[in-house]
Amino acid sequence: MKYKMYDEIIEQPRSLKDTLSEEKSHMKEIAEKFEEFDKVYLLGCGSSLSTCYSAKSALDFISDKNIEVYTGYEFFYNKKIENENAGALLTSQSGETADTVAALRRSQQKGIYTVAITNENQCTMIKEADDTVITRGGRESAILGTKTYVTQLMSLYEILFSMNDFKDDDAHKIKKEVLGNIEKLPSATEDLIKKTENEGKEIALKFKDEDIFYCMGSGPNYGLAYKLAMTMFMEGALKHACPLYSGEFRHGLIERAEKDVPIVFLNADYPGDDMTTRSIEFCEKLGTKSLVYNMKDYSDMNHLMSPFSLVIPLEWFIYYLADINNEDPGATRHIGKVRY
Repeated sequence: MKYKMYDEIIEQPRSLKDTLSEEKSHMKEIAEKFEEFDKVYLLGCGSSLSTCYSAKSALDFISDKNIEVYTGYEFFYNKKIENENAGALLTSQSGETADTVAALRRSQQKGIYTVAITNENQCTMIKEADDTVITRGGRESAILGTKTYVTQLMSLYEILFSMNDFKDDDAHKIKKEVLGNIEKLPSATEDLIKKTENEGKEIALKFKDEDIFYCMGSGPNYGLAYKLAMTMFMEGALKHACPLYSGEFRHGLIERAEKDVPIVFLNADYPGDDMTTRSIEFCEKLGTKSLVYNMKDYSDMNHLMSPFSLVIPLEWFIYYLADINNEDPGATRHIGKVRY
């Protein structure tokens, strides 16, 4: 049986291409405004929050821009939000996420300039934000948010890397390379979708009976590890999962890393991936079921683009992991159905 998520994986290149075509010039204008702000907030929940983690971390490699990431209600209840010359980029698939809408309204109460990045052009966030970016993914059925994830992440990268407050030549060189890579994303994503489906199916067969997965990454890949655990494994495949920074391996997981325990490592040769590599070597000695995704095996783009490259093989893995266990990776048991 083919679930809706299958089609939505296939549709990602078109969504990226259409979003770039329709929103690129506008995102450049937003970047010009945000480069003047002393403080920038990136706000979201679930997969959208994961894009905020990755985008901030990527920019931190080349910029000292003051950026903070919050989930919706953590921002709403924070008593120390800086609102002087500040802007907020808020991400949501539906534009109706209660936590993020609350953060939007809180931002406006405090005089923070707001930009909503969402997939629905008639939603609350679009109507209430100061400015908007509409991602061209169409309404998504699968809870994982395939098209939403890549288009939101691309929008954040496009806006943040288009700012002109980088201090040195190396930073400008990386900025130019990343922006060039963004232009290649639709075709690169299409290639990865074709090349990694069978790999995902084979890995899913190998891990089909496992019930808990640890997901590790550093730099921008931590955001993807967060998405992998929180929305892909738990919501999509209905498996227990836990995300953690690679540097935190020795503060907890090192005591639970045992023979046959599944651990997913995301590696892009960031400085923090020295700890990823050391963790992989440690786990191999113990005989854990290590599943290592190296960016260099999938793409030759700048390593700051790793989340875009690694999410595609991970989507196929999750899709087939759910399918083999007779679960619809796009369905929910409680989300959107039960109030709590």
